[in-house]
Amino acid sequence: MKIAVFSAKPYDQQFLTQANQKFGHQLHFFETHLHEQTVEMVDGFEAVCAFSNDNLNRFVMKKLAEKGVRIVALRCAGYNNVDLDAAKDFDITVLHVPAYSPYAVAEHTVGLILALNRKFHKAYNRVKEGNFTLDGLLGFDLHGKTVGVIGTGRIGCVTAQILNKGFGCRVLAFDPSPSIMYEEHGVHYVDLPELFSHADIITLHCPLTLQTHHLINDEAIDQMKPGVMLINTSRGGVIDTKSVIRGLKTKKIGALGLDVYEEETDIFFEDFSNTGISDDVFARLLTFPNVLITAHQAFFTQEAMQNIAYSTLSNLTEIEQGIGCTDQILLVST
Repeated sequence: MKIAVFSAKPYDQQFLTQANQKFGHQLHFFETHLHEQTVEMVDGFEAVCAFSNDNLNRFVMKKLAEKGVRIVALRCAGYNNVDLDAAKDFDITVLHVPAYSPYAVAEHTVGLILALNRKFHKAYNRVKEGNFTLDGLLGFDLHGKTVGVIGTGRIGCVTAQILNKGFGCRVLAFDPSPSIMYEEHGVHYVDLPELFSHADIITLHCPLTLQTHHLINDEAIDQMKPGVMLINTSRGGVIDTKSVIRGLKTKKIGALGLDVYEEETDIFFEDFSNTGISDDVFARLLTFPNVLITAHQAFFTQEAMQNIAYSTLSNLTEIEQGIGCTDQILLVST
């Protein structure tokens, strides 16, 4: 199958090329994002492989269909950047990778919690400058603290296990579809107001939907404990960034760790070190000393990249051969 791979960084090309030794597809890599101005590049391709920062809106879907593309394979779990209604209207099969490595994202989440709590990033810079004082580096014991986990899918469950079994945290969780099995991992389901009011740390692991868009807003922050630590490694749009900035200014939010940002598409995965960032809201976030931001790298482990590449190409092969690939299918053309 001839496949156009968009948003293809060197590491994407490396892992996809290695995985493709088993499948033998014709992979053509484009570093540019897929959007309305670049969709013309898909002439002659049977399928498109896209990432979370590609824009597959109705216009793009229509153009893909007109050019003969019948499959969109996402090499990620989230699909809020895809117009599934348009895919259905234009008879395009959409695939994703729902489980590549929950451990990668969960471990990164805990890394953000530890770094913010014990100020590793500040301590590192101080020691490099010859400053060995401890003023301003005071943290707290995670043992015995209450952590609120919003979203108990694979990643949320692993995060809860690490915090409960590894650190001795009390874990409260919210999910519209709670699972009894998670109770065995020290998770106690509560409603959102109770989670907000009791959690010392809140970590987000939910998909971006109409229901979760700006789930963390002024009203939610008002219900939280003073000085709460907020972590988001799910989707940027789950947080209303301006509300969070207000929470940081009033010190209602004591620390903020982000691996995602609601307007990250034109920022993350690119180098602006010589040009500066034009997003004023993001720039304001960077001014807070109690904010730690990583550039959507929670998924970025060797194991996860191998799994993503293999699953993506396997999905395409199974569709090509007329084999249903279970939960990887978001929408199947008729």
